[in-house]
Amino acid sequence: MPKKITIALAGNPNSGKTTIFNNLTGSRQHVGNYPGVTVEKKEGTLLYKGYTIHVVDLPGTYGLTAYSKDELIARNFIIDENPDVVIDIIDSSNLERNLYLTTQFIDLEAPLVLAFNMHDTAEKEGLSIDKEKLSELLGSPIVFTVGNKKLGMSELLDEAINVAERKTPLEGTIVRYGREIREEIVHLESVIAEEESLIGKYSSRWLAIKLLDGDRDVRKKIEKSTQGREILEKAGKSASHIKSIFGDPSEAVMAERRYGFISGAVSEAARRTIETRHSVSDAIDKVLLNKVLGLPIFFVVVWAMFKVTFSLSAPMMRLIERAQAFLGGLVSVVLPGEGTLESLIVDGVIAGVGSVLVFAPVIFLLFLVMALLEDSGYMARAAFLMDGFMHKIGLHGRSFIPMLLGFGCNVPAIMATRTIEDRQDRFVTILINPFMSCGARLPIYALFIGAFFQEKIAGNVLFGIYFIGIVIAIITAKLFRRYIFKGETASFVMELPPYRMPTAKGIFTHMWERGYLYLKKAGTIIFVGSIVLWLLSHFPSGTMETSYAGAMGKKITPIFKPLGFDSWKVTTGLMAGFIGKENMVATLGILYSDKNVPGEGDSLRDSIQSARKPDGDKLFTPLSAFALMVFVLLYAPCIAVFAAIRVETNSLLWPVFMLFYTTAVAWIASFIVYQVGRSLGF
Repeated sequence: MPKKITIALAGNPNSGKTTIFNNLTGSRQHVGNYPGVTVEKKEGTLLYKGYTIHVVDLPGTYGLTAYSKDELIARNFIIDENPDVVIDIIDSSNLERNLYLTTQFIDLEAPLVLAFNMHDTAEKEGLSIDKEKLSELLGSPIVFTVGNKKLGMSELLDEAINVAERKTPLEGTIVRYGREIREEIVHLESVIAEEESLIGKYSSRWLAIKLLDGDRDVRKKIEKSTQGREILEKAGKSASHIKSIFGDPSEAVMAERRYGFISGAVSEAARRTIETRHSVSDAIDKVLLNKVLGLPIFFVVVWAMFKVTFSLSAPMMRLIERAQAFLGGLVSVVLPGEGTLESLIVDGVIAGVGSVLVFAPVIFLLFLVMALLEDSGYMARAAFLMDGFMHKIGLHGRSFIPMLLGFGCNVPAIMATRTIEDRQDRFVTILINPFMSCGARLPIYALFIGAFFQEKIAGNVLFGIYFIGIVIAIITAKLFRRYIFKGETASFVMELPPYRMPTAKGIFTHMWERGYLYLKKAGTIIFVGSIVLWLLSHFPSGTMETSYAGAMGKKITPIFKPLGFDSWKVTTGLMAGFIGKENMVATLGILYSDKNVPGEGDSLRDSIQSARKPDGDKLFTPLSAFALMVFVLLYAPCIAVFAAIRVETNSLLWPVFMLFYTTAVAWIASFIVYQVGRSLGF
């Protein structure tokens, strides 16, 4: 007896859906109405390769948000009747408009086959589509068809049977919507999943998406559930949060992100020899994504980001330094002659935590500029721009996103690699991410750049440090891909959302979310670390050089002599950096706060500038300071990063490997910088 399969034909009006329906069913079709409505329902049957195939021609729609009766009927049929396959008929010459409906089928988790109809017309218009690539990106098989010539009908039925038998429609593809919206979707999912009357029939993720879409029909369904009021209240808060960040209603932002998903997929897998797109975003992209101009513009933008960050933060840093000195003096007046207690507060807490807080303006300004670039849509272009280059080193452009996040903090950046489905790509991205200079290292750069380089070139030096990290990461990724993680690079969609004017609240919210973590560290980990470090630097002898900290620093100091910074205070600071990179500045703030040593006890930058070796030579020159910054950039990341790698790789091997290989790379790179620089006379 033939197996039965039900196919639903969907698509935009004028996509050629009716023609394909007639081709498949011929005279074996009948027309009626959907139950309860006066909307025409076309059905037909055919026998094909041992299957009895029932075909239902759904009303033509542009979406599934239930704004119209046709949309609601099409959606309810897929949910209620649960067809084995949905064939989405797409006008190949108008991909970006037609694929919007496809993204909603993806959200609905429907078993999809995509019929790229009128393919001959698209080719005449100069459109070339990489079918295999686009199929992989969209997670569904694609068949080229020409309905009015009956081309591709057998292939369409073959793919429909394959999907119906396989029952794996998505292959992991989802529309991601960006971090803020994704977080709200996950939050709503967790609430909806507790409502048993809903989760049996509907996907909790789909319901969450539809609530943020403002779908009236879904709201009515939710209202009837036991926890309906609570779910709708939380959905309202989520929608309000999204609007406050982006300045537009959540449904508008989500529609924009769907088009971003489409634009990314089409840009990666389709090419036009005859240009027909004329939107504002496309006009801008002609320049910013230009093969010749794109990368130089990107590097200028990044250079300007560091230049602006350092120039604007310098006056604020000097102000905080004065406040720190004033507070230390005030405590000394309040606690005169208190000895140990005064030293603990002034030299331990104020010098340690204060030395880190001095650089808060740099951190916050950098995050402010990064938020501006992200919210405007440019960062997504940067990732897309780097996609071709990333492929050359064995990674996908999506790996560039965690690398960019690494400029803020390596921990969330490593966690963000979860979006990379391919294990090989994911592990390589994790292992090179610590070379992306996190915000915690920035205070160290700011300290040494401020002490040894003129303000007019400070931004250039900072840009150079970050650039070195990127170059080392690229070289390492290439080596890992060639010798350790072998295999093909996976493909997935690089979303290209339209450019938008960022909202002030959105920018400052994103800046605060990241900058707050820095302040939180200063008030917790670094506060405790400063006290511990003060104790280690004052006991058992009472002098820093013969203290526990001094003894530990002196043990490893000879290792760093070829790098140009053979000081037990610096090496002690490097060890403290394993807890958190900012701790190095806190440690130096404590170790250089000795009022009994000439030149010390002033601002940390002044102390670093005047520090001397035992032979009387200056401890640091601009060259040795730069070599130290290179080492700080590359050596083993903090404990939190090790913990994140342990969780994400589910192995202790990779964190241990990270400890040794990053430190080895740091020593070699710093050695080359210092020794080559000396030989050239710097």
